[in-house]
Amino acid sequence: MEVIEIDHLEIIFKLFFAMLLGIVLGIERAMANKTAGMRTFSLVSLGAALFVIVAQVVSAQFADITNHDPLRVASQIIVGIGFLGAGLIIYKGPGIVGLTTAAGMWVAAGIGMSVGYGLYFLAVIATFFILFIFIGLWFVEDKIKKSCFSSSKKHQEEKGDVN
Repeated sequence: MEVIEIDHLEIIFKLFFAMLLGIVLGIERAMANKTAGMRTFSLVSLGAALFVIVAQVVSAQFADITNHDPLRVASQIIVGIGFLGAGLIIYKGPGIVGLTTAAGMWVAAGIGMSVGYGLYFLAVIATFFILFIFIGLWFVEDKIKKSCFSSSKKHQEEKGDVN
């Protein structure tokens, strides 16, 4: 087995960058008073990058010995995050809470995997898109919900169905 030279500074950068982008997403979730915040998102992003880095190093070290596919590791990250995300989704009263946080957690893993594979531009752009979804679309969604609620309430008042 041939020993592969590992660039330690690049590994540190990849892990730090994945963690940083996870923190950025987690800050928004914490500000929105959600259960998963900076620590959870940064751990998921960092963990995904770590798994990808491990897959790359191991596949390079065993390239001549065995057929190793680093994308299998990526697919298993998605499965694992799905399990973690399922624990965030809770039935509360007549509705469900935690769905957006679970989806954000899932995509944070994708950011971590992107950093792990060295796709930094992709990770940054995805982070901005996710923040747009978390923040920008929250306002749009809130206005839609308020509009629907007020028109529904007005309709109930006209029919005399309001308590």
